[in-house]
Amino acid sequence: MSVRNVLIVGGGFTGLTTAIALAQRDVRVTLVDKAPAWARVGHGLTIQGNALRVFKQIGVIDEVLAVGQPEEGLTLTLANGHVLAETHTPRTGGDDLPPTIGALRPDLHEILVAKAESLGVEIRLGLELTSFETHGDEATSVLSDGTTETWDLIVAADGIKSQNRPKIGITEDRAPSGLGIWRAVTSRRPDMTGGIAFPTEDDGGAFKVGYTPVSDTQCYIFVLCRPQRPDNGLEDWQEVRRLMENYHGEYDALRESITADTFLNFQEIEWIFVEGPWHTGRVVALGEAVHAVPPLIAQGAAQCLEDAVLFAEYVTAEGDLEQQLADFYARRIPRIKGVVDASMQLAQWEQNPGTPDADPERVMNDALLALVPAP
Repeated sequence: MSVRNVLIVGGGFTGLTTAIALAQRDVRVTLVDKAPAWARVGHGLTIQGNALRVFKQIGVIDEVLAVGQPEEGLTLTLANGHVLAETHTPRTGGDDLPPTIGALRPDLHEILVAKAESLGVEIRLGLELTSFETHGDEATSVLSDGTTETWDLIVAADGIKSQNRPKIGITEDRAPSGLGIWRAVTSRRPDMTGGIAFPTEDDGGAFKVGYTPVSDTQCYIFVLCRPQRPDNGLEDWQEVRRLMENYHGEYDALRESITADTFLNFQEIEWIFVEGPWHTGRVVALGEAVHAVPPLIAQGAAQCLEDAVLFAEYVTAEGDLEQQLADFYARRIPRIKGVVDASMQLAQWEQNPGTPDADPERVMNDALLALVPAP
């Protein structure tokens, strides 16, 4: 086996899933995260079938399905409530799993933390990787508490804003997508099963609005909009309601459910795709540190999870680690590029409604069908 002890930097989905997959292969894993404590914050997520396939591989699918809400497809409408289509999401994880589920991010995170701890993963919070050196078949880390340790491999899974990516020698950096997004978790009626609405004449500043059920009574709602929050004197909840004011049908109820007590999050959507090597020596970047896209086909988390299990498979096999890392990278790049290309094409169409020959439904469907075969 190429590696026996690994340091993982970052306790999100990529880092935790990588830790679990390695620990299940008898690797000693230490995970550090800069957060001083885990907190139950975050919004809802749409989890596609290929992500569920990874959860099944690492042994947490029952727990995930217990906190998620299965979804077979979406209702696409215009802002005035006119139904455009009823779509059926491809089963990218296989016929034995739902095509999609909606779930709360903190629920999924807690499941992964519990699984990692049950496998003996050492989790140290409130720490960052300050520096590292790679030499021969080892890498030495210096953490923010001054601790110096030696590892077979260091994994940077610290997200799109990774401070370690440039230290690895990666020159690509995150860039604006031209989009912003509001997210919220709010109440829904039982008959509301998931949808996306597109503007008609006046978008009011919103490119589209959509929602995914995350429980019997709640849903995750998003408003895709321009990347700058206007300085218009409105409270956040009032701004979201303003953006949604031209969206009707079931979106009237969603809009009215948003109040001053609703937890809201706004961010500019950035993206990155590192087409060059992801590693130098014994240090490698994974997940959104090297690929992150607008959430237009809901594949961000899924591609990170796929990274994790395949990475563990490669680096715990017998052989030369340098070659294993190169082979892992070569296997991942074409699949991720398909997601990136589709997502960025959709982002362009979102910002330019009425583009001749634009066909977002086809692009979304084709991109997801390409992910049905296991990675």
